[in-house]
This record gives sequence, structure tokens and C-alpha cells, in this order.
Amino acid sequence: MEEAQAALRGHERVLARGGGTKPALSSPPEGTVTLDVSGLTGIEDYDPEELTFTARAGTPLGEIEDALAENGQYLPFDPPLVAAGATLGGAVAAGTSGPLRYRGGGVRDFILGVRFLDGEGRIVRAGGRVVKNAAGFDLSKLMVGSAGRLGVMVELSFKVFPQPQAWATLTVDCAGLDEALALIGALATAPFDLEALDLEPPGRLWLRLAGLADAMPERLERLEGILERSGERLEGEQEGAVWSEVRDFAWVVQDAAIVKVALVPKRVRELEAKLEPLAVERRYGAGANIAWLAWPGERAAQELDDLLRSLGLAGVFLTGSPARPMVGTHRGGAFAQRVKSALDPSGRFPEV
Repeated sequence: MEEAQAALRGHERVLARGGGTKPALSSPPEGTVTLDVSGLTGIEDYDPEELTFTARAGTPLGEIEDALAENGQYLPFDPPLVAAGATLGGAVAAGTSGPLRYRGGGVRDFILGVRFLDGEGRIVRAGGRVVKNAAGFDLSKLMVGSAGRLGVMVELSFKVFPQPQAWATLTVDCAGLDEALALIGALATAPFDLEALDLEPPGRLWLRLAGLADAMPERLERLEGILERSGERLEGEQEGAVWSEVRDFAWVVQDAAIVKVALVPKRVRELEAKLEPLAVERRYGAGANIAWLAWPGERAAQELDDLLRSLGLAGVFLTGSPARPMVGTHRGGAFAQRVKSALDPSGRFPEV
């Protein structure tokens, strides 16, 4: 902690870097020094009965998942890039969640507290270590997606969930995008719990269930009844492997950049009309509320920025080397600037 404070105060411009799995966000711009926090590791407190834990920001997510699994628990926000070495602090800074956020929610829904260094090197504490202590203005949630511009996170507390007894997946092929989106809309209001709902354009739906193993066959049949069609069923190790590949972007080719775009299902058609002619690989997660793009390496980031601006959508590069990771139309700038001015009055952390 003291070393991080000294390093921060010793430079005019600083950007924290943990596992380096999202280089578009952690690569420092010119004139900015990298503050390596990968050494801030370790689970400091874990109470399985309370379903909470506290860990240092540089702790690899894989280490946390292993500790939780020993007690039959897991991270419901399903953080991506675990296999690549992503850290807890990096997941918060990038605001990234995986397919399971469809039901459970994203990072912001499970963070309880944070301890971080502000722009002056002072220790700031927000929230708490247990659910009942997280009251009042929740500054910890503002750190989600902050991309290192509000402070250097050193410790984080989260709530977790019990691991379901069994998982199963149903894949169905629709006639096209319109039919797929109609089913997504119907499922959003159906009396049926899904853990994940992804759209692989133009019309393949991936639906994930969790619960008691004995009840799974009946639930799959019921889901097929709601959809009024049958589909391919996946269970066991194969099922888990498929979603691990989705979560860790195994479908993204090596020279492509991973981009996250926030949207709502009714905007998917507009975005598809722009992306399809460009042959951009993509996948829609969280019931088509997030678009994951594999932006080709030969295409400029400015082209995507212009495309998203024309639709009024906002995106962020996780990988690649864009001039600025944030692309498209981002709102809430005035409020965000006031918060940044309060936490970083000297402008030590770079803008994104």
C-alpha cells in the first residue's frame, strides 16, 4: 500500500494496471506512468455463511473462483477473461460481466465496498464488507467502469451466490433476426427463470438454465413449450465448456479487438444493419442488452466511433490499441466530471 502511494505521488500522470487482459483500458497514454498493482493480491476475508468476501484488487479472478468453488459458491456477475488472468480490480474498472448477468446482474449489483487511493494518494473507503453495512451514497458503484480515472483500487468486497446443483443449455434456431428478437421479448416477461440468454446473429438463441438436477429435464421441456419449438440440449462438461468459451471470447479471432456496446433489444436491428455489411463478428449477451464485437484489426477505431455516434450508442474497447478506448456517444459527462474533480483535483489520472 505504502509503495503504491509513493509511486502515485511521485508522478504527475498515473494509470493503474493489473492483469493486463484489457490493454485498451490499461495502456497509458503518452506522458502517463503505469502503476503496476498486480502485486496487490490475496483474499483478505471470506465468510461462506455470509456469502461475502474481501480481496485485494490485483487478485486473479481464477484464484477467487477456486476459493469460492471449494464452498459451493460462485461470482454471479460471471467476469470475463478469467482464463487469461483478469483481476478483481480490472473487472471493476472495466465494468465487465459475463453471460450470467442476464439474471444475476452485473458487477455493480454485487460490489459491497472498495478501498482506493484518490488522486492525492489518500486512502478512501466506501461501502462495507458485508451486505448490511453498505448504506448511504454508494461511491463503490461509481468505481465500476471508471477505467482507472477516479482512483487506484486496492481492496474490494463482494457478495456471492451458492452454486446451482446443475446447469443445462438449450439452443434454438429462428427463421431470422426478427423472430429471434420477438422470442427474446417474450422470454423477458415469461414466468420462467433463465440464467443466460445470448443471441448469435442472425437467429440462434442460447438459453441457459440452472437448478436441481432432477428437475432439469422437465424444465427444458417447459422451455421448449414456451418457445413452441424444440432445440439442441447441452448438459455436463460440454455445456460448461461452451459458456466458458463464450465468457472468455474464444470466438474472437486473434487480430480483432473486443468491444462492448451497451444497447437495448429494440436497437439491435439498427446496429445489425450497420455491422453486417462490414462482416464484423458479434454476439449479443444479457438478452440483447449488450453487444460484443470482434472489431477487425484492419479497421480503424474511428470508423466504429462514427458508426456508434450515428446510432447514439456508446461502446468501449477492451483490447486493441485505439487512440481512445471510449467510442460512440457517452452521456453523464457533467456528473462524471464533478466526481472526478472531487477525487482527482490535480488531474493525475488520465481521461478515457
